[in-house]
Amino acid sequence: MKKIFGQSLMIMMALGSAEGHAHSGPSVPTPVGLDEIAVAFEWDFEATEITAERISDQLYVLYGAGGNIAVSVGSQGVLVVDDQFPALADKIRAAIKDLGGNQVDFAVNTHWHFDHADGNQFLGPDGAWIVAQANSRVKMTEDQVINLVSIAYDQKAYPLDALPVITFEDQMQFHFNGQVIDLMHFGAAHTTGDTAVIFRGDNAVHLGDVYNNSGYPFIDAGNGGSIDGIIAFCEATLAQIHLDTVVVPGHGPLSNYQGLVKYIAMLKDIRSQMMALIDTGASLETILNAGITKAYDDVQGDPVLLLNRAYFSLTHKVVDR
Repeated sequence: MKKIFGQSLMIMMALGSAEGHAHSGPSVPTPVGLDEIAVAFEWDFEATEITAERISDQLYVLYGAGGNIAVSVGSQGVLVVDDQFPALADKIRAAIKDLGGNQVDFAVNTHWHFDHADGNQFLGPDGAWIVAQANSRVKMTEDQVINLVSIAYDQKAYPLDALPVITFEDQMQFHFNGQVIDLMHFGAAHTTGDTAVIFRGDNAVHLGDVYNNSGYPFIDAGNGGSIDGIIAFCEATLAQIHLDTVVVPGHGPLSNYQGLVKYIAMLKDIRSQMMALIDTGASLETILNAGITKAYDDVQGDPVLLLNRAYFSLTHKVVDR
């Protein structure tokens, strides 16, 4: 059950009668299925190639359609972080085989969104043990709507064999392929069920969509995510890694400690400017026209999705039960 509350009485009082509906939540578009989403994101699964980039002797990242996949290949088997789509199953299996791996033994979901976890639907039946933060598993057991502002996705509940069979609340640890792999949850951020996967021996971390390196981040504010949560989650991750740690984002090229530092600084700046406007009773339209992201748009691209969802997360509290 989901409840939405105004952020604070002080904000509502600041609106005055003329701006009484300034902080109303934007309407949700009619949810659509994967075919429509694929068109919107220009995904062509038949034409998609899975490419690999080496991080260490046993850790790689696979790029395709959807979220980046980390692959640990070693003497104890194969562990992946995120798994894209069933339509890419054969290509993902072939790419892992090219890296020296065979069947996937463990699949960790950084969160429950379809472009990172739909591959559970082939890895689970293949025999992989699927692992996720507890809130993500709950989300996967139910139908969900993901509001992407210009379009919304109707994510259906996963079948039993595609659900995580191992969950954790705040932290769990693998001892796999000769190293420690920490799974850490620092509270609601991009979603309520995000996981940072830290490969201690390989000096790398996969952050899923808490860190987007292909543009501005998407905040699933309608399902409990927030800009404050993303900032806090990234700062907590910085405290766990080193200056030379490789950072695997949910989307986009590999990054590093300093890239994550700059990302946090950008979000803090945008958040500060947005909150100053919100405190005066500014509407979403005012926020969109205020130019608060102009210092970053040339690199990050269109800010509308970030601004919309960040505004919602700062003016509404979404509680999932």
